[in-house]
Parts: sequence; structure tokens; C-alpha cells
Amino acid sequence: MEIRTVRIEKPDDVNFVLGQSHFVRTVEDLCEAIATSVPGAKFGVAFCEASGPRLLRHAGTDPVLEDLAVRNLRAIGAGHSFLVMLGNLFPIHCLRAIREVPEVCRIFCATANPTEVVVGTTEQGSGILGVVDGGSPLGVEGPEQAADRKAFLRKIGLKA
Repeated sequence: MEIRTVRIEKPDDVNFVLGQSHFVRTVEDLCEAIATSVPGAKFGVAFCEASGPRLLRHAGTDPVLEDLAVRNLRAIGAGHSFLVMLGNLFPIHCLRAIREVPEVCRIFCATANPTEVVVGTTEQGSGILGVVDGGSPLGVEGPEQAADRKAFLRKIGLKA
């Protein structure tokens, strides 16, 4: 087996969700899930088929994000993987809906951090083995950092 890493290329402010699914209907179902979770959402979805014509399927509401999803997923090249690039929303706004799509098997990550995807390739094809999401911890949170975290969550409206 050959193991390689693929860096997700994107602007710093773009979040994404990387996962594994199992059926060609994934593209339409992911689009519906996101659009109904966040009206006016800007996103692009790409999906690699693992059988049949084995095409990289794609759709979305924003052509730039859709192209970004296609380019990154093409570089990964793992069967039955999907990538959702998010514009004006965060994963927390749509992740539950994405998880509830019947075809979705797993979520590898949902982040805006610099990310490397670990891909294994055999004679049969390629698969995602895991991800490196952001950097390693630099320390342990203290009382001041905990207070800052709580204040931030309230500032952005995620906690009351």
C-alpha cells in the first residue's frame, strides 16, 4: 500500500466537511440537507463514485465553492468520499443535517483549519485513512482561557 497526504487547498475563511458516503444520490441529498438547514447557504459539494462510471459528481449554490470542492476531491481521489465547501456558514449550522443523510457513512472532519488528508492506495483504488486537522496542542487551558472561550461562544450567539 502506498500512503500519501493531500493538503486541502482553500481560503482561510472557508470551512469544509469531508466524509464518506455510499450512493450516487449523495450529491442531491447533501445539497437538500444543507439548503434546508440554512436558507441562502453558499456551498459546493463534490462526490467520488466508487463503482459504475466512477465519476466525480458535483453541485452547489456557489460555482467557486463547487469548483474548490471538485479540485480538492479530485486530488484526494478516494472512492465514495465527499467534500462540502461552506461559504457563509459554519459546519455547526449544517453538520447534523449532513449526518442524517441516509447515504452518509462517516464524517472525517468539519473545520476551517489547515488540513491534510491521509490517503492509502492499493491495486483496487484509494481510500481515506484519516485526517490531520490543524496543529497539535501547545498547552492546557487555564481559568482565563476558559472564560475567554465561554465569552466567545456567547458573542457569536452559540451559547446563551
